[in-house]
Amino acid sequence: MKTLVLSLLLTPVLAFAQDAAKPAKPGKPGGNRPDPEAQFKKLDTNTDSAVSLDEFKAGPMGKKDPAKAEELFKKLDKDSDGKLTLEEFKTRGPRKGGDKKPGGPKADAPAAPAAPAPADAEKK
Repeated sequence: MKTLVLSLLLTPVLAFAQDAAKPAKPGKPGGNRPDPEAQFKKLDTNTDSAVSLDEFKAGPMGKKDPAKAEELFKKLDKDSDGKLTLEEFKTRGPRKGGDKKPGGPKADAPAAPAAPAPADAEKK
């Protein structure tokens, strides 16, 4: 009986320990984001120190959703020369997951006003 109780208590502990030992995957919540310079080098298939729209769309994002990849490329291409430099590529910002998400409150946005106190709270 003691063995059964002990094994039931240890099972969740061992399961958590096994999950904690697994390395986090890059780009996933809790994981490390891949190095932007390494990503840039992978995308720059002709090694001209720039990533063209075709090179960008041939990458993972373009394979997943070419329209979104093209939209992002145009946003990143600050000088509209049709290619991304490493500096332009680095401006991508954080990824989804544990990082900031678009649409959230902005750092310079004013805080929402506090709710007024109930009227009967002031009487007490």
